Amino acid sequence: MVISASEGVTDRLIHAAQLARDQQSAYQELARGLRQTHLQLVHDLLAGPVRMSAAEEINSLLDEFEEILRGINRLRDLSPRTQDLILSFGERLSAPVIARYIDARYIDARELIRTDSQFGNTAVDMDFSRQALIKRFREPHPLTVLPGFIASDPEGETTTLGRGGSDYTAAIVAAALGAEVLEIWTDVDGFMTADPKIVPKAYTVDCMSYEEAMELSHFGARVIYTPTLTPAYKAGIPIRVKNTFRPELSGTLITAGGSCTQNELIKGISSINYVSLVTVKGTGMVGKTGTSARVFSSLAKAHINVILITQASSEMTISFAVSPGDQSKAVDALQEEFQVEIQLRKEMEIEVINKLSIIAIVGEGMRHTPGISAILFRSLGRNGISVIATAQGSSELNISVVIEVNSLKKR
Repeated sequence: MVISASEGVTDRLIHAAQLARDQQSAYQELARGLRQTHLQLVHDLLAGPVRMSAAEEINSLLDEFEEILRGINRLRDLSPRTQDLILSFGERLSAPVIARYIDARYIDARELIRTDSQFGNTAVDMDFSRQALIKRFREPHPLTVLPGFIASDPEGETTTLGRGGSDYTAAIVAAALGAEVLEIWTDVDGFMTADPKIVPKAYTVDCMSYEEAMELSHFGARVIYTPTLTPAYKAGIPIRVKNTFRPELSGTLITAGGSCTQNELIKGISSINYVSLVTVKGTGMVGKTGTSARVFSSLAKAHINVILITQASSEMTISFAVSPGDQSKAVDALQEEFQVEIQLRKEMEIEVINKLSIIAIVGEGMRHTPGISAILFRSLGRNGISVIATAQGSSELNISVVIEVNSLKKR
């Protein structure tokens, strides 16, 4: 069993650290609130000597947390290394309490999950982690609890796996140990055909392929952390997404495509709000070998995540979508890479459009089915929605369109 932080705690941890960095004394009040929250959890769930030992552990961890906050406050600095350490406290506080509550063995995931030292953006060393997990679980045990989201680098420094990383931890463990199924217990019924806040008639999808889940997760369906799918997919382990508060529901089963009955052409519609579309264009690109490689190599060096890519057949434009926070870095990276073409030869330019959304329609059933794109664009046109860019993979699994953000609810 892999445990995540209590609801809202991760946000409160990072907020406290940011307040400490910015010399705002309110960080102390936030820290006191976190202590109260977790001591109340201990009081509600445990009794007797077990309660006392849990309270001692909680107080010790939060003393450490407050000491780190004071250091951030004195230095006026919050490095990625320190931020990873701060974020780790959510799972480190919740998981030991749950382990005591269900009388389970507790193992710190930092002993088993290894990453590199790119704090804030780590990559998991799968081979090391797999061997460590197999070794630790060689002797069977009725029930083991691990904190999700946290790991360590080769030097033993605490790292994290990204928001939603508890799902990822569970998938790494499941793949290493050859689990029959990976269950993700969350606060929704499973994957929906659309965001029910936007589409009231949306319903839960009973079954979908790994590929469909990856596409929907990438394009904004926040049911499961996208990297979670990769270890399970490679190991052929089905994933069952269930609602903790409605356990009687079957949820969504994610498995190999051939195992799902494809009754629907489209499994779901998802969206990403507020993206920026960056376009590199000009005659200097036409017929020039390696332009695309230069574009995306420069973005990779700047650690910029590209959400969507589209290129004109004339080779005069390459457009890609990034989060608004990466827009300036993307433009700077491109201007440095194409300095000669932009500033000296005047044959290329960079254009940015903000306040856009991406809509993706996803479904294995769309493959080799003519007319899906026509239905999509006819529907958008009928509702007065202008399509700024579009992309469709060769797998025919996903059709994505970029529109203005204020048109999203019209979809």
